[in-house]
Amino acid sequence: MNTPIKLFLCGDVMTGRGIDQLLPCPSDPQLHEPYVRNANSYVELGEDANGVIPKPVSFDYIWGDALAELDKAAPDVRIINLETSVTTSNDYWLDKGIHYRMHPQNIACLTAAKIDCCVLANNHVLDWGYAGLTETLNTLSNAHIKTAGAGANLPEAQSPAIVAMPAKSRVIVISCGTTSSGIPVEWAAKIGKAGVYLLTDLSRKTVEQIAAIVQLSKRPGDIVMLSIHWGENWGYAIRQEHVEFAHGLIDCAQVDILHGHSSHHPIGLEVYKEKLILYGCGDFLNDYEGIGGHEHYRSDLSLMYLVSIAPATGKLIALEMVPMQIKRFRLKRASQQDAHWLQRTLEEHSRQFNGRIELTPGQTLKVVY
Repeated sequence: MNTPIKLFLCGDVMTGRGIDQLLPCPSDPQLHEPYVRNANSYVELGEDANGVIPKPVSFDYIWGDALAELDKAAPDVRIINLETSVTTSNDYWLDKGIHYRMHPQNIACLTAAKIDCCVLANNHVLDWGYAGLTETLNTLSNAHIKTAGAGANLPEAQSPAIVAMPAKSRVIVISCGTTSSGIPVEWAAKIGKAGVYLLTDLSRKTVEQIAAIVQLSKRPGDIVMLSIHWGENWGYAIRQEHVEFAHGLIDCAQVDILHGHSSHHPIGLEVYKEKLILYGCGDFLNDYEGIGGHEHYRSDLSLMYLVSIAPATGKLIALEMVPMQIKRFRLKRASQQDAHWLQRTLEEHSRQFNGRIELTPGQTLKVVY
């Protein structure tokens, strides 16, 4: 019970659109975007930028070098924010300009990385309507991947995923989101309506609501993680209300780690009372290669977050971050120069929290607190 628990966390994993077209069982490529009408156009943009990709790729292709890093780190639990509907539904959400979809027969691209849990309270899980949400939940369940943050009604959406480990504590995962990340208000789950666990605000009352959910699930020695989709896609500014909400969850709701995402690039982090707060993990996988704009944020660079936690206290023991680069719709280890850029950038934007980020001889990043 006293053995540290190691988690693998990352930001947004988008396996739809261009990535889905590369996999063995692509969806109908028709899109309903203002400017792009065929998902293969994203493949073509990526190939124009970085070279031809032989199709179809294997299910494990997209993870690239991340698989060897996962084997080496041997995390107890692997958790991602899956920002894609897994469905054959054609019932796209009319009022949205972007719709991400992966064919259910491509679910092996997630099991190839031995993903344990997908958090779903994000702004793409309902892109293909309520039928798409139902099929997403069923497909993940049939693949033995736990989910949190979305369901057939509000109690289901609020219900944590509980990941048990032999001879170790459990990890309790609560997933929620805010409209600041682009989640439509209409997607909020209600007592008799499917949807996502959408927070109405970040008030003390909301902290108490989450504390009540934790209290129903947590046993002594369990680790509690709150995964939240919030904030803008671009920029390093962290809202003060996000800081206060994260602190309140640790102070009053027995949350041990906050896993924030929505930003397309990693932003600052904090160790507060020896508990880890990741304000924005950045995209981990996407099909944005060859798309211009926002290049100075380097959204092609991503991080694997390997978090070691003491089960008795929920306190952070260590955080190692492995710098990766998305290239040819695949993850590869970032160059030494890019790893150094990530270290400098992350430290600059964690400085307000007195955080120090060091680059190790193995070209990984380490938090010092």
